[in-house]
Amino acid sequence: MKTYLHAVKGLDPVANAFAGTVYTDIFSMRNFKTAFVYRYDGVGTTGTSTITVNACSTITATAETAIPFLYQQVLTGDTASALTQATTAGFTTTAGSSKIVGVFIDASDVGATGYEFVRVQFVESAASAVLGGVMILLSDPRFDEDVMETAIV
Repeated sequence: MKTYLHAVKGLDPVANAFAGTVYTDIFSMRNFKTAFVYRYDGVGTTGTSTITVNACSTITATAETAIPFLYQQVLTGDTASALTQATTAGFTTTAGSSKIVGVFIDASDVGATGYEFVRVQFVESAASAVLGGVMILLSDPRFDEDVMETAIV
């Protein structure tokens, strides 16, 4: 069976996960067309963050450029909001417990900057502890392989 999704730990789940400014691990889009970045908030009702996506020149983010992306939020059950285009300025999450925020990144938007690496930034806009974490799923691989090479170098 071939692997068509490559899972990457973006941010391990912890209490007060999005305090201040935090970033996911930097990952490469070189071998994938799409990245699905899922932030899952558990307990925490009033905290919000502004989310932006940055294309990075290297795995250490020597230089970076904000890029547009799509997002949607699941605030109750499995009912998702409309898929919405975010500008390079990003968007601010909705307050509330037990929610999922999906950020969808197209490799062509990353490539348009001349870079191949990406990280997602969360800047706390309403300070309140939120238990949460981030998982990244890379899809549509360039090569059909049983085991994908690492995307976090």
